[in-house]
Amino acid sequence: MSAVSNRLPTFPWDKLEPYKKKAAAHPDGIVDLSVGTPVDPVPDLVQKALIDAADSPGYPTVWGTPALRDAITGWLERRLGAREVTHRHVLPIVGSKELVAWLPTQLGLGPGDRVAFPRLAYPTYEVGARLARAEYEAYDDPTELDPEGLRLLWLNSPSNPTGKVLSQAELTRIVAWAREHGVLVFSDECYFELGWEADPVSVLHPEVNGGSYEGIVAVHSLSKRSNLAGYRAAFLAGDPAVLAPLLEIRKHGGMITSAPTQAAVVAALADDTHVHEQRERYAARREALREALVNHGFRIEHSEASLYLWATRDESCWQTVSHLADLGILVAPGDFYGPTGERFVRVALTATDERIRAATERLT
Repeated sequence: MSAVSNRLPTFPWDKLEPYKKKAAAHPDGIVDLSVGTPVDPVPDLVQKALIDAADSPGYPTVWGTPALRDAITGWLERRLGAREVTHRHVLPIVGSKELVAWLPTQLGLGPGDRVAFPRLAYPTYEVGARLARAEYEAYDDPTELDPEGLRLLWLNSPSNPTGKVLSQAELTRIVAWAREHGVLVFSDECYFELGWEADPVSVLHPEVNGGSYEGIVAVHSLSKRSNLAGYRAAFLAGDPAVLAPLLEIRKHGGMITSAPTQAAVVAALADDTHVHEQRERYAARREALREALVNHGFRIEHSEASLYLWATRDESCWQTVSHLADLGILVAPGDFYGPTGERFVRVALTATDERIRAATERLT
């Protein structure tokens, strides 16, 4: 066990604990904007579907029910503009983080293979490479990478942490380059429904991939769009030649979405109303926080989508974290996401309206 854990970096969030204690000492309590965990209720129709499926004594299947696969393919065509998506093009997963962490291992990558991810990125991309003992590197433009030995290319649009959105033209260029060099593309699109100043585009859109899913897979999650982080509900969509062996591996490993959760996902993907309502909540919180931060002397960069504001006071991110903790506000330091984030903080929109108001008042 120690041999495996020794491959991993120090868990970054442990470094935030002293600042969390400082923020919690505020007379009016902490406003925790550090982790993007939903706080709003699970939609009633989703809860009902989960309850109705509670009597599920048998083992569910890794591939999911036909109803689940129908719901996923229907959503992909309706929301992403994907075409000719069949059940072979989709695979349910137990939340997206486990997939990110274990994908290089499940793909059979190891020493000598390379995994690449954005310069500022979700730390689990690196963790996945480390677990597989593969090499890893960060990029600004993936098409400038040496393709030799590059086996897995992660895209992330909208980005965590910056909220940056890759344009259709950029995605098209990257997909074409990856195919030319035989590089597998996994596109993390978990914040797709949360575009504010830009409209995200999926690698599954035919104008990006030319009508073929060869060599590309998109990762989607219901954690943010439907407040289902506690359900661990996500799915993959794309190249059947990639998904089929992953399905077999996950069968052997027992990586199965629970039957009640599968039913809940069917209900969630069939309904767009609750997504629009949740977007309105986040939009209001975003506007209030953005104005307060700017008035307090922050500059906001990117942040055109996702659940975060990427903010700086042109100082060390830890100075900013400490300053905000003095006000009872906890945020994530930018260097959690890569060295180039060392002068930024990530501010999450995932707090109640009351806590967001408290934050804006303290920033005044």
